[in-house]
Amino acid sequence: MNTWLTMVAAAAPVASGWMAHTLWLRRRLNVARRDPLTGLRTREAFTRCATAVLRDPRAVVVLADVDRFKQINDAFGHAAGDVLLKATADRLARHVGRSGVVGRLGGDEFAAVLIDDHGTAADTLAALHGVLARPVDGQDSTVHTTVSLGWVRAADFPGDDLSALLRRADEAMYAAKQGRAGTRRAVLGRLFATVIGRRAGRAGARSDAPAVGVAA
Repeated sequence: MNTWLTMVAAAAPVASGWMAHTLWLRRRLNVARRDPLTGLRTREAFTRCATAVLRDPRAVVVLADVDRFKQINDAFGHAAGDVLLKATADRLARHVGRSGVVGRLGGDEFAAVLIDDHGTAADTLAALHGVLARPVDGQDSTVHTTVSLGWVRAADFPGDDLSALLRRADEAMYAAKQGRAGTRRAVLGRLFATVIGRRAGRAGARSDAPAVGVAA
């Protein structure tokens, strides 16, 4: 009995050390999966989680990017740009909720997969327009911008994986950007048609993919 207790006592520090090491590794892995600026999942982590969420037939894939982000950085500085990215990430994450997943793909581009519980994705994303377009208070100034969104229902393309759905959402987002730009040009009295999207005619791309763009 004494021998057994001695062995347990000797093994306890080793077991405790392994547990501490495992927890440390887990924390480090979690940090590596998060974007250090926004706290959102990185591209790799987002891909893994989003692929799982896409098993739900109600899933909607969303792509978003901040309009004129480079000009904002140039005009107000990178600190203001960082504040804008953080605000966009927070607003997007709150709107998507816990049933979905949000990630920062890089730069000013974000992606999400949300669950459309009631078949009202268009209304949900229309509401998200106003949320993402709210001014953001930076360190020395208030930054105004818009965010363009493109989205597709995963159920409309049952053969597509996440990568293909993101491409379709990207095409929808670009169409939203161009459609909005065309509207502004028409208001200014220039006589030319709105460009619907340079990539909409690519082979295999659906030109009728739903698109949502934030009003400028």
